[in-house]
Amino acid sequence: STRKTSWPELVGVTAEEAEKIKEEMSGVEIQVVPPGSFVTADYKPQRVRLYVDESNKVTRTPGIG
Repeated sequence: STRKTSWPELVGVTAEEAEKIKEEMSGVEIQVVPPGSFVTADYKPQRVRLYVDESNKVTRTPGIG
């Protein structure tokens, strides 16, 4: 099976709901990124960042990296 690398269907849901990615991918590290936060430019194949707004809703398509 092809490994999923992005989750466009999660835009607009809460970070808690979006953490269901963990059920699809074992060993994934979820990182919630609040508005205005700085993130490192490194790439990690086991990391998915969830960019959220003030109400903790995902604002960008989560993806591997």
